[in-house]
Amino acid sequence: MPIELEFDTLKRQPLSQDAELRACEWPECNKDGVHRAPKSRDELNTFRWFCTIHAREYNRSWNYYEGMSDDEVEADVRKDTVWQRPTWRISAAEPNGKDFSFDPEAFNDPFDLLKNARHRTTGHRPIDPGYNSEQRRALIIFDLERPGDVESIKQRYKELVKRHHPDAKGAVSGSDERIKDVNEAYRVLMAFVGG
Repeated sequence: MPIELEFDTLKRQPLSQDAELRACEWPECNKDGVHRAPKSRDELNTFRWFCTIHAREYNRSWNYYEGMSDDEVEADVRKDTVWQRPTWRISAAEPNGKDFSFDPEAFNDPFDLLKNARHRTTGHRPIDPGYNSEQRRALIIFDLERPGDVESIKQRYKELVKRHHPDAKGAVSGSDERIKDVNEAYRVLMAFVGG
């Protein structure tokens, strides 16, 4: 049986004997109300019943956001993104807040799978979000929380050049790229502090 005919057959099926018959709630309509529609935004689980024609008309004219300000609409949409559930900020920066950052020491790691994560997090310092991405990258390269003054930046630059310069004793294969990063970070930080 073709699909179209199958659906036409289903459409023509009479209501079951135990189905409750309701009258269409549209003024001056005598047809059966077989289609439900929510009463209001506040009563989404309470329904009005309409015939097919009036259900279409009701749906066409119904506006969930009617009577709400732009801020209320925005707040409602934001609540929908979390399925109307309460949420809390996850941040260690909040006073007396829990620290939800990843701590690899809290796990039993017999195969040292989290070894690299351990090294990344031990020297981690929070960086002020007021810096742009270029400045944040420079601070990470210099392992600084804040730029400080011209002298402290110069001192840190000298330490990094001694450690990463390709001609330095014990230089590794990635030293060329690392020294370029250090030089660029130095330029960014000096421009930031006005040096």
